[in-house]
Amino acid sequence: MDALSAVNHLLNFVLPALAVALLLVGGCRIFLRKRAATRGMAAQVALNFAVGCVILAAGLAWWGRDGKMLTYAALALGCATTQWLLLRGWR
Repeated sequence: MDALSAVNHLLNFVLPALAVALLLVGGCRIFLRKRAATRGMAAQVALNFAVGCVILAAGLAWWGRDGKMLTYAALALGCATTQWLLLRGWR
């Protein structure tokens, strides 16, 4: 595999985490306007993206392949929990 193919595979691996992070933070900005976030929008996206990448890597390590639906469910749950913590949802 050449370098361009490796970069393409890596980008396709982390793209679901980026999409979930962007949609989650954007949706919170639209639908939860009265909530005060502890961080800015870029920091929220970065934290959700990092959590998503860790979850995707754990799913790849656990099952030995990418694209399992349980991994994507854990991705959604993990990013939603991170966003809940960033928005201080327990208050």
